[in-house]
Amino acid sequence: MAETNGNGSGQGAPDQGQPSLHALVQFTKDFSFENPNAPRSLGPQEKAPNISIQVNVNAKQLAENDFEVNILLEGSAGQDSDTLFKFELDYAGVFRLTNIPPDNMHPVVMIECPRLLFPFARQIIAEAIRGGGFPPLYIDPIDFAALYQSRMSDIARASGAALS
Repeated sequence: MAETNGNGSGQGAPDQGQPSLHALVQFTKDFSFENPNAPRSLGPQEKAPNISIQVNVNAKQLAENDFEVNILLEGSAGQDSDTLFKFELDYAGVFRLTNIPPDNMHPVVMIECPRLLFPFARQIIAEAIRGGGFPPLYIDPIDFAALYQSRMSDIARASGAALS
């Protein structure tokens, strides 16, 4: 009979040198939903509203292996100058990264951590908009890797321009 570590998996303790990412806590830091023209805005609309969404990711190191990562999602919907709704959500998590090579630490924090947070932030926004009297807005998945690469390119261009 094989020895187990008590979890029934038949395997010993996991290799302590394996890279790992753990979400320690997730939380809403700030949230705002506005329905400024209600109840007029809740009636039938002649055409689909223009929807605008901005995404920003920020992170700060809390301890050697712990990082707070924030997704800031801001959006609005409206037709011409009539705003149907606006929202702003600052959703965050504290993550512990262990055995991640230093070269990979920044991309993991700025890509993988927000990728884990996003479904929860998306649901908060959808429910708030539904609660405001509109159909829920399910934001399309965000390519955090592309967002990260774009941000790194912008920083590189700015650095190159500053050195010129």
